[in-house]
Amino acid sequence: MNLSNHLTLNIRTIIITAGICLIVYLMLYFEFDLRAITIITVMLGYITNVYAGLMTLVGLLPLIGPLIVKVLTIPVFWIINSLGYITSAIAIKKGYGKETVRHRVITLSLLIGIIIGYILGHLMPVR
Repeated sequence: MNLSNHLTLNIRTIIITAGICLIVYLMLYFEFDLRAITIITVMLGYITNVYAGLMTLVGLLPLIGPLIVKVLTIPVFWIINSLGYITSAIAIKKGYGKETVRHRVITLSLLIGIIIGYILGHLMPVR
């Protein structure tokens, strides 16, 4: 990906983010329910992939940008792992020992896959 394509993607992210902010402002101005505003904002952000674009823009900041991105993405890894432990504890209490082992193996495979993907992504960047 050359520089002009990268700048186009960043400008697109900025325009989409500004559009979502404008929509939120208008909903607040017309006194929509706050829960509806939240749901609409999250759905618009998810549909347009604006969250990944914002992380890219933050990552472009010199020195501190990559650190902020890493701090924001590490909790996703911990949440996946903790959800595995919570569901395992519930399953063990209900007597699903064999299924629990399968579940933990799948969760562990997912986490190892994320780590391997992260390492390979840094060793062989996509152009």
